[in-house]
Parts: sequence; C-alpha cells; structure tokens
Amino acid sequence: MSQPRQLPFIALVLSLSLAHVTNAAEPPADVLFEKDVVYGKAGDVELKLDLSRPKNPSGKQLPCILVIHGGGWKGGDKSGHQDMTWHFAQKGYVSATVGYRLAPKHQFPAQVHDVKCAVRYLRAHADKYGIDPRRFGAIGFSAGGHLSMMLGTTDASAGLEGDGGWPDQPSQVQAVVNFFGPTDLAAEDIPPAVLGILSDFLGGSKTDKPEEYRKGSPLTHVSPGDAPMLHLQGTKDPLVPHTQVYRIIDAMTKHAVPGRAEFILGAGHGWGPPELQRTMAISQAFFDQHLRPKAQAAGTGASNGASRGG
Repeated sequence: MSQPRQLPFIALVLSLSLAHVTNAAEPPADVLFEKDVVYGKAGDVELKLDLSRPKNPSGKQLPCILVIHGGGWKGGDKSGHQDMTWHFAQKGYVSATVGYRLAPKHQFPAQVHDVKCAVRYLRAHADKYGIDPRRFGAIGFSAGGHLSMMLGTTDASAGLEGDGGWPDQPSQVQAVVNFFGPTDLAAEDIPPAVLGILSDFLGGSKTDKPEEYRKGSPLTHVSPGDAPMLHLQGTKDPLVPHTQVYRIIDAMTKHAVPGRAEFILGAGHGWGPPELQRTMAISQAFFDQHLRPKAQAAGTGASNGASRGG
C-alpha cells in the first residue's frame, strides 16, 4: 500500500492550494491578525491557531468562522488559509485558521479533539476577541471538510472532546461548509488508493478498526438539531466520490437538518477560477444566512432539508 498512498496525498495538497480567496501576503490594514495563538495542549504538544478580526468591528460580538486545512489528516498547514481568515474578517467575522495534530503519529480522534478544543478556546475567550459564543461556523477542504462536519454533528455526548482544555465550553458549531470532505469512511466505493490514507488516520483497515471507521464518519452522527451544512463537491473527484454527499444529505433530510448540496459537474478534488470565486461567494452567503441574526430570521425555513442542487 505504500506506493499508492503517496499520489493521492500529493493530489490532496496540490488541489487544496487552490482554496485561497486572495493571493495577499500580508493582512489588510483593516484586519487585526495574531499568529500562533496557543489554544490548548495535547500532552506536550502546543496547539496553535492564527486569528483574524476586524480592526473596527461594527458590533461588540461578532460571529466566528473556523477554517480547517486539508491534507489527508497527515499534511497541510494552517498558514495556507490565513488569507481566507482576512477575507472573513473584512466581512465582519472573527476567523481562525486552525492547526491540529497530524497522522500517522497522531491518529483519530486526535484531530477531532484538537479542532473541538479550538472552538472551546474561542468560546472561553469570547469577550477578549469580541465573539458571540452562540454563533460559530466551520469551513474546511477535504480532510478539513470532514473535521468541519464533525464539529457540526457532534456535541459532548459523542465522547470526542479530548482533554486539550476549556472543558466547560461546548464544541459544536452552528453552520458548516464542506468542500469535498468524506462523510462515510467505511463506504464500499472509497477508491483503493485512498485506503492507505484512511488506515494511517484511523489506525488500520475497516476490518481491523470498524468502530473507528464508524465513529470517525460524520454520517454516523447526523441527528436532529445539527448545524446546517452546505456541501460542495466535484463529480469527477478521484479521491472522495460524489456519492459521499448523497449519503449525508439523505441523512440530513431524514433528520430535518437544514442545508443544501451543489455538485460541480466534471470537477475533481478541488477547482480553480471562476468556480472557486463563485463557490466561495456561496459559502459566504451561507454563513451570513445562518450566523447573522437578521439574515437568519429572514431566511428561516428557506433551506428546510438538504437538496441535491446542481
């Protein structure tokens, strides 16, 4: 399995380089940016995030969006999405790009523990950063999309909180945007070349680790009251089959979880302009709808259940 693992991993990293909103090297003048904020600790590992917020916020408490990088749970870096947090800050959000422990040295549920700890940290420091603790969103790409969905579908009852810090705070978010992240890790149509990535993440094959594959799948946790979710997926993705989206939107429909799905016909594992700008605009509108009070009140009932939009 060692040879087929490398190509999809490289494809993940290269495709995720497309997921930038701008090419800016420095934060805009109207954005306050803090790098390497320690949000928790896992053993002797310090967990860090990069935080952006408006320099002159329009309100005392703003919604917060976490941006979670991909890379097969074993690569990638939070710094790759700093510019996206600057974009969100300019739109009136506090935003953090989150670093987390990587496989295979750190296997599931370490990555879920870490992103949940980041949410708890930001809620615990809501006054310091001007965050409304009731309004959190998460957006992620590939493995980051998976982790974002885990934030939207699990609360403390799932047993995935970890002990990184701030245990008195909830970790579930209120809106999720998933760019081509896997929803069912035990699905029969997972491409063979991806099985090694999953094995590194979950500690073995689905035959060896059936409970990890079940518990590590966002699909397992979908239930009434979960965060609204927007799914964006290419129909020719060689790593995450678009059938993964069918599975989770059927579960969302069953449990009356709001949201929608859009398939980009012919797209692979990531896409560039002009689809990138269009799908990012859709993502922004989705967060505005569900995390801003006026927009949320106006949009109540507009997305009643998931749809297979195109």
